[in-house]
Amino acid sequence: MPTTDKLPATGKTRATGKVARTTSRSAKPPARTAALTPRAGGGSGGGGQGVGRPATAATPSPARPEKRQRWVMAVALLVLLFFAGRLVYVQVVIGPKLAASAEATRTQSHVTLAHRGDITDADGVVLATSIDRYTVSADQETIPNFVPSKRHTIDGKAVEETGAVGLAKLLAPILDRSAPELAAELSGTNGRVNRNVVLAKGVVPEVQRQIAELGVSAYISTRLTTTRTYPAGTTAGNIIGYMGEGESTENMVGRGGIEAAYDDLLTGTPGSESFQRAGGAGGVRIPGSTQETVEAVPGSSVALTLVRDIGWKAQDAVDKAVAETGADYAIAVVQDVKTQEVLALADSGAIDPNDRSDARVADGSRAVKDVFAPGSTGKVITMAAAIEEGLATPATQYEVNDRYTTANGETFKDSHPHDMERMTLAGILAQSSNTGTVMVGQDIPKQQREDYLRKFGFGSKTGLGLPGESAGILDSAKNWDGRTEYAVLFGQGLAVNAVQATSVFSTIANGGVRVAPTLLKGTTGPDGVFVPAPERETTQVVSESTADQVLHMMEAVVEEGSGTEAAIGGYRIAGKTGTAEEVGAGGGLTDIMASFIGVAPADDPQYTVAVFLKNPRTNIFGGMVAAPVFKDLMSFTLQNRNVPPSSVVEAPYPTTW
Repeated sequence: MPTTDKLPATGKTRATGKVARTTSRSAKPPARTAALTPRAGGGSGGGGQGVGRPATAATPSPARPEKRQRWVMAVALLVLLFFAGRLVYVQVVIGPKLAASAEATRTQSHVTLAHRGDITDADGVVLATSIDRYTVSADQETIPNFVPSKRHTIDGKAVEETGAVGLAKLLAPILDRSAPELAAELSGTNGRVNRNVVLAKGVVPEVQRQIAELGVSAYISTRLTTTRTYPAGTTAGNIIGYMGEGESTENMVGRGGIEAAYDDLLTGTPGSESFQRAGGAGGVRIPGSTQETVEAVPGSSVALTLVRDIGWKAQDAVDKAVAETGADYAIAVVQDVKTQEVLALADSGAIDPNDRSDARVADGSRAVKDVFAPGSTGKVITMAAAIEEGLATPATQYEVNDRYTTANGETFKDSHPHDMERMTLAGILAQSSNTGTVMVGQDIPKQQREDYLRKFGFGSKTGLGLPGESAGILDSAKNWDGRTEYAVLFGQGLAVNAVQATSVFSTIANGGVRVAPTLLKGTTGPDGVFVPAPERETTQVVSESTADQVLHMMEAVVEEGSGTEAAIGGYRIAGKTGTAEEVGAGGGLTDIMASFIGVAPADDPQYTVAVFLKNPRTNIFGGMVAAPVFKDLMSFTLQNRNVPPSSVVEAPYPTTW
């Protein structure tokens, strides 16, 4: 039974049993100070075993679980919101960019070169064409990862080496290289790697196929290139041009001549192919992973009016002429009378476009680039103008001395002294008299002189479109000085190129109709359809009657005048000699341009041939050095084109009276 011991002077009790009681000296019964907390398993009645210990006022209240749960849920919600926001950011905001970046890392692409169009002559003979070649390159970054497969063998023995050594063993026999030397190229230098080390250029397709069969495209690449070749060599080499580097080594463009003039047509449109590699740029191509292919569109082929065989003969003729006369250079032009298409344009010493080492390869053709005084060949225009204006006929009579002084006091003389001669207009042309020509032309007003020169094509470009072409020099009549106004009548005081001078004779032979000269026959597009060259501008320069009279007058030049060396048996030839003084290096008239331009057959004109020699040493007169070259080249042209001999024999106009 619980008991209590009274503590002295305190009024407190000490618990000695299971129930604590408070006593007081007062007679009042004790007051309960706190609720009793029952013990586990105890009751609440008097005398029970589970009476609780009294709780003091400092004991905290028990925690509330619903508040703790709300905090946990709030934190969890914040975490979920963060991850949801991050997911939206990754998938929606930057997702497309990341996906594109990953795809770009895997995706590789390369350009598919377009086949450059051919250049052919009028008969379809190829003058320039492209052949496929390959550039072999190595990726030094991926090469250390190379491990040979079972099929990598040499002479039946498996290749065991890995990396650069193993690859070099496989490639050396194919590229005809030393394996150790090749291994050194395949390895990086001082820890630096090059992802595009060129191992070989100009590799033929057969070798490329052997490399492809190795299955090492992750380490070795072969890139298609093309090589331009010129089967005709020096024939037309001065006007075909060549291929050279553009803005980059992969961008080849036409340099000079037809290659440059028609570069846009010949080039075509490159294609492209995109695919994916496993592991990024250095990995192996994933089979069937091609994403997009744009087929290359070949360039158009360009058919020229040139005839290769005639061009070869022209080249041979001018080269021989230079060798025989010691001339600085020679030029030959062959033109179709009716269409005025150019069949040949030859410069002596022409370059071979296959030889890129020749610095002159892009210089262009002297036939359009160099200009000179036409000399006596220009007298044909004066004769045509005089007849067209009704000032004379082929039979008009003149008393011609070797010197003649004009109204303004300018004196002109013939190439050689002679007494007074009674010449007809035809005779003045046949004997190439300067004084007689001035006598005839002085009655043509100055402005008309200029107008006729321009109508015949002087002072403007021919329209051939060749790079470097000159329009020549022809000043306005109002600017002519007292001597030039007469000098232009016999081909001095102005300058033309060889094609301009030739076209005058083609115009006369074509009934007085001038057609803009051309080198373009037509083009053949990727679809194989031939498209003829556009129609060209035509001009009726003089009447057909005037043209026929002048042409007939030129026959006398060959029959009995200064051009007898140009005669060809069986054919009637009409032509004119020329010997023009040129300004030399010292500024004086010390240089000579000797020439002969003629048409055949005169009774049915088909072709015009012109020959020009700069500073011939053996003789300065065109009738002596240029006329024989004309005869050789015109004879070949007539035979090559199967032109029958003249069928009508007609006496030339009288040259004297």
